[in-house]
Amino acid sequence: MPLPAKAFQLWLHGVAPTASTADICRISGIKRTTLAQQLVRGKVAETTLVSISRALKRSPLDDLGSFDSFKGLAEQPQPPTAAELVSQIATMDLLRAVISRSSPAYGGFGDSGSTLTPPLSAAPHATSVRNWVDAIDDGELRHRVSAATGVAPQNYSAQLTANRLSPELAVATSRAAGVGFTGGLVATGLLTEQEAGWAPEARQAALDALSDGELTALAGERLQSLGRTLRRQEQEHEQTKKIWENLG
Repeated sequence: MPLPAKAFQLWLHGVAPTASTADICRISGIKRTTLAQQLVRGKVAETTLVSISRALKRSPLDDLGSFDSFKGLAEQPQPPTAAELVSQIATMDLLRAVISRSSPAYGGFGDSGSTLTPPLSAAPHATSVRNWVDAIDDGELRHRVSAATGVAPQNYSAQLTANRLSPELAVATSRAAGVGFTGGLVATGLLTEQEAGWAPEARQAALDALSDGELTALAGERLQSLGRTLRRQEQEHEQTKKIWENLG
């Protein structure tokens, strides 16, 4: 749920009492028409607040936590689990790690952390949201989230398939899973790892802690999932192509 406009305006007046709307839009990169439309509708997007908070050199995590819908977000910081950290590593980075750990005969370095291995790409990645939910799901998570939020399971699953999740739903998912609130906000791209308070190199450390078997199995699962996605896209493309051909 977007932030209430009145609450947003009170927050903005408190953090930038002398700044005009034009000033705020200029430093944050938000279009004046976009902000004006959100205020008129009475609902301000979370991304708008985060952009302004960043521009003012403030903590987006703390500022989000000052709103009722995100209450407690920064009060009791709970670090992400190892599974959450690994979920935010892109598939291609996992494959590079597999190659890096292989013997030199197969193009690797024969170790678990060569300095020649490229650094991990920044989170989020193409399947970060779905991977994050899968990492914290005990088999009943989707049903608990649906019961707590009123969002139908099929609608929730549709968002995951599209690799997106609203910030409020991401926090609700964290609560239902009993994990820290920041994992979903990083997975959805609302916050960066640094803004979420994650330790530097936390993802790399979680990757290095995986055994060769665990790493290979995870990379294999990711590849199978990628293969299913690509096949579905190819089928949809062929169907669309046939429709256009039939239309002449």
